[in-house]
Amino acid sequence: MKKYLLTAIAATAAMGISAQEVAEVATETYTETVASIAPDGRSNWFISVGAGPQMFFGDHDRQAKFGDRISPALDIAVGKWFSPSIGVRLMYSGLSAKGATQTWGDKNGGIYNTGKVVPGKYTHPYGFLCEQKINYLTLHADVMFDLTNMIGGYKADRVYGCAPYIGVGWGHVYNNPHQNTVIGNAGIFNMFHVSKAFDINLDLRAMITNDEFDGETGRRSFDAMLSVTAGVTYRFAPRGWKSRVMKVVEYDNDAVNELRRRVAELIAQNEKLEREKAGTTVQHNTVVNANGNYLIYFPINVSALSNADRAQLEMVADMIKSTPESTVFSVIGYADKATGSPEINETLSRERAQSVREYLVKEFGIAADRLDVSWNGGVGNMFLNDPSLSRVVIIRQKK
Repeated sequence: MKKYLLTAIAATAAMGISAQEVAEVATETYTETVASIAPDGRSNWFISVGAGPQMFFGDHDRQAKFGDRISPALDIAVGKWFSPSIGVRLMYSGLSAKGATQTWGDKNGGIYNTGKVVPGKYTHPYGFLCEQKINYLTLHADVMFDLTNMIGGYKADRVYGCAPYIGVGWGHVYNNPHQNTVIGNAGIFNMFHVSKAFDINLDLRAMITNDEFDGETGRRSFDAMLSVTAGVTYRFAPRGWKSRVMKVVEYDNDAVNELRRRVAELIAQNEKLEREKAGTTVQHNTVVNANGNYLIYFPINVSALSNADRAQLEMVADMIKSTPESTVFSVIGYADKATGSPEINETLSRERAQSVREYLVKEFGIAADRLDVSWNGGVGNMFLNDPSLSRVVIIRQKK
């Protein structure tokens, strides 16, 4: 991570960011999540076919035998998944339903009568109870929700998928008398992925419609159908989804600030080279001015004394020794605020002042109480509008 950060920061510096723009950063955590997206708009279409048993619930279902109410069902659907979790389908469902009808005294009466009497169900004055066969079809649109992808996230190699759905549609009975009705349905579509293109599916569905679907109106306010169909689904190419793994990137402020400090040094060195090309190179040596002030300049981010500085400090020591022992001198450290952070500049200015005092005390025996050390951190341009001249220690006699 440090390698990549340093590269990025150095590239930014090369584009002209000045050292003054280098700042501290806080520890931050970035989380990136990208929703799964389809390869293109033509993807994830499917067609499915299924068949199985179904059971009708009408006005006389409790009077007919359980086995006599089971009839075949056929499902044919085409649909599309718009995301790993949401899809729609348009489905044909139907064939026939079996129920029972009251003959009202006429063995051949009733609605959709097959002519087969339900044994033991003759009552006066309602007549015989006969079996029904209702030939019908439904067309309905369903919205599907893939719970496995919603809860567990999309996985291309997942074997099982569970998709509850809900939908509305139109129902039609095409033997006489004809019936047209609005239907509602809900169910669970179970998918077993056996290959990239094919699924084996099991559809558990409940359909509800008005009470006149079987041609009779009774105490029940609706008619219903339960079905269980098994079949196969073919998924057209392109299929599948592109997904990205969640990434968490943590930035340590100490590491980043250290890198920024190093970049600040590189920027300052570049500025120095530019000034040298322009003929404005500053020699970092000790200077004694006419007023008795002594200045020791330091390179950027340096607090150690050079040999040239040590040689000049010998002259400063001789001057201090020539004054009365009660004379106190101030030793004040500075740094250039145009480079580095306030914390770094505070440390540099302190270490520069302390290195001068320690050398004068240890090497030349100057009493420590004669040297009043202080530091001012990063400051603006002190001399000639040149930031490099602010990296200095000034020694002067206190009044």
